[in-house]
Amino acid sequence: MEHTLEEKKDAFARLLQVMDELRLKCPWDSKQTFDSLRTLTIEEVYELSNAISEKDFQDVKKELGDVLLHIVFYSLIASENQLFDIKDVCDAICEKLIYRHPHIFSDVKVSSATEVEQNWEQLKLKEKGGNKRVLQGVPDALPALVKAYRIQDKARSAGFDWDRREQVWAKVKEEIQEFQSEVEKTDMEKMEAEFGDLFFSLVNAARLYDINPENALERTNKKFISRFNYLENKAKELDRPLKSLSLEEMDEIWEESKKEF
Repeated sequence: MEHTLEEKKDAFARLLQVMDELRLKCPWDSKQTFDSLRTLTIEEVYELSNAISEKDFQDVKKELGDVLLHIVFYSLIASENQLFDIKDVCDAICEKLIYRHPHIFSDVKVSSATEVEQNWEQLKLKEKGGNKRVLQGVPDALPALVKAYRIQDKARSAGFDWDRREQVWAKVKEEIQEFQSEVEKTDMEKMEAEFGDLFFSLVNAARLYDINPENALERTNKKFISRFNYLENKAKELDRPLKSLSLEEMDEIWEESKKEF
């Protein structure tokens, strides 16, 4: 059901009023700070990510509400400290969107989504007096897999990329060989470094083939969990501890699980 703009405004105003009331009267809400909310915000974002991955749209709606609550909460705390308020937050993002979409709000012409991304990154570099570096916008706190993807994507927007995506496989093979070479030397520090290089090259390959490596790995995680649960259930049906099964027996059941998952 699509709501009118006025209904949306009323709903947002209601949220602001509810938060004002909670901040004033609730013992828990009244004592929260930026620091105390930070880890809870991270948790909420992960819960939203999981709901999206599961395609549970009722849950997505709920988790979006939780994230929106945190945005309003931070803005309220900032307002109390005379830093900014929710209007400033909304104005800032609107101004950014207008500035970074000159093909919509100005006379710039683009022919593809790729050009839009390239313009976006170039405009970001011009901000703050042109002192911003290409990779500066990648948060340090991102999980390593997500960070690797974002680093490579931003480098691509600056023109640093393969001419043809097939070229990446030579790099992957090179990194495998370098890792195997260090394995033979049993130098743990160098093994870890080379495995990181290998992982980075695989993330690059995923990007070049329009695959999100985080989504791909999570899909495999879920598939493995389903198949391992199948294996455990079969062991219970046999009234045997899982560890008592031979590797051959486990392999046989595992192959069965592939027909289900």
